[in-house]
Amino acid sequence: MTTAATRAPSPGGPGGEAPTTNTTTDPALPVRQRADGATLVCFFVAALMIIPARLVFRALPLSITPANLVALIATLCWLCAHFTLTLGMAKGRTPVRTALFVFVTAMVATFGYATYGYLPADELKLADHALILLVAAAGLALMVCDGVRGTERLDFVLKTVVVTGAIIAVVGACQFLLDLDLTRYLALPGLRYTSEDGFVGARSDLRRVAATTGHPIEFGVVCAMLLPIAVHYGFQARERGEPALRWWVCSGLIGMGLMFSVSRSAVLSLAGVAFVMFLGWPNRRRVQALLVTIGFLVLMRLMSPGLISAFYNLFANAGTDDSVRYRTHDYEVAAYEIAKHLWLGRGAGTWYAPKHQVFDNQYLLSAVETGLIGIATVVALFVCGIYAGLRARYLSTDSGTRDLGLTLAACLVVPLIGAATFDLLSFATVTGLSFLLVGATGSLLRSAVETAGQSRESGAPWRVRVGTAKVLLRRPGRTGD
Repeated sequence: MTTAATRAPSPGGPGGEAPTTNTTTDPALPVRQRADGATLVCFFVAALMIIPARLVFRALPLSITPANLVALIATLCWLCAHFTLTLGMAKGRTPVRTALFVFVTAMVATFGYATYGYLPADELKLADHALILLVAAAGLALMVCDGVRGTERLDFVLKTVVVTGAIIAVVGACQFLLDLDLTRYLALPGLRYTSEDGFVGARSDLRRVAATTGHPIEFGVVCAMLLPIAVHYGFQARERGEPALRWWVCSGLIGMGLMFSVSRSAVLSLAGVAFVMFLGWPNRRRVQALLVTIGFLVLMRLMSPGLISAFYNLFANAGTDDSVRYRTHDYEVAAYEIAKHLWLGRGAGTWYAPKHQVFDNQYLLSAVETGLIGIATVVALFVCGIYAGLRARYLSTDSGTRDLGLTLAACLVVPLIGAATFDLLSFATVTGLSFLLVGATGSLLRSAVETAGQSRESGAPWRVRVGTAKVLLRRPGRTGD
C-alpha cells in the first residue's frame, strides 16, 4: 500500500530548493513543518469560507474582504519568492501557469482598453476593483501551483478546504432547520457588511440558505465543488486503513448543505461532477455511490418532507419558472452590448445592477465586460485545469494521486456549468475556490511529473491530442482506482 510519505515527491530538485523542515537527527522527535505556501493558502481558505462573504474592511477602499487581502499577500509572496532559489518556490513552465498568465494578460488588456476612453466615475471605480480582485485570484492560484510542493502539502490544503466546507454546511443547516443564523456572530471587529440582505431566503415554502456565502445559489454550487473532494479522502482513508469516519461525516454535511440551498444550479453542477467521476471510477465504487445517494435522499425526505418535491418541481416546472424565463429574456440586450466592444469588452466590473440589466449568466456577462478574448481565456483556464488533473492521473502510478486528479478535474466542471446558470465570477466564495482548485491541479501535475521523472512534460508534450480524453480518464493496466 502506497503511503502519503511515498506519494509526496521531494520538493527539491530543479524546481527550486525546499526549506529545511527538520534540524534534528533524533527519529523519536516529531518533524516540524515550517510555514510555507500551503500554510498561507490555508489562511486564505479559512478567511474565504468561514468569514461571511459580505464582510469587508472598514478602513480599506474598494470593498476588500479578508480573503481578498490574504490573496493579495499571497500574490506578493509568490512574486518575491520567484526572485530567490532558496524559498522552495517551484520554477518552470506548466500548462496551468501558462493559462493563468494568459488570463491576467487578457484582463489587463481589457482594463487598458476600457480606461483608455471615457468611463463614468462609478464604473471606473468598479473597473479598478475588479482588476485588483482578478489579479489576487490569479496570484492565489499561482501560489497554490508553485508554492504547494508535493502531494502531502496539497492534501493538507484540500483537507482544510473540506473541513471548512463542513463548517459552513453546519451554518447552513442551522439556518435551514432551526432558523438560526450563526453569521451574525461571525462579524469581526473592523469589518462592515456591504449590504443588509439576509443569508436566509425562501423558495417553495422552504427556507433557502446561503450559510456564509453571498447567495443560496453560490452556497449550493460551492457544496457541489467540495463534495467530491470529501468523498475522495473518505475512500482514500479507507483504502489505507486510516480513520475514514471524519471524511464521511464531512461528505454528509456538505451534501446536506447542497440540499438546503434549494438550488437548481447546485443539482446541475453535481450532475456534471457525477458524470466525470463515474467515467473514472471502478464499477464497485459506482454501485456504492448510487446506494449511498439513495439512502441520503431518503434521509433528506425524513428530515424535511417537502425538500425532495421542491427539487423535483424546480425541473418539472422549468418551462414556466420565472427564474428560468428571466435568464433567457436578456439575450438581445447582451448581443447589442457585445457587438459594441466585440474583442475586449467594456471593462470588467463595469456592467452592474441597478444601473444596468442583470445577466444571470457568466458567459454573457464576461462577453459584455471582457469581450470574446476575455471569455475565451476564462473558459480556457478551467479547461486547462481539467486537463492538468487528468494528465496527472495519466502520469501517476499511485492510486491516491490518480483518484485526486480525477476528483479535481470533476470539481472544475462545476464552474463551467455554473457560469451558464448565474453570474459566477460576481460571487467571492465560488470564485476564490475555483481559482484555488485550478492552482491545485497545477501543483498535482507538477508533483506527478517530478515523481515520474519526466522533465520533458514541461514542454510541448503536454498539449492535448484528439482522441486521448478517454485514455486520460482511465489508463489500461492501472489498478487501485
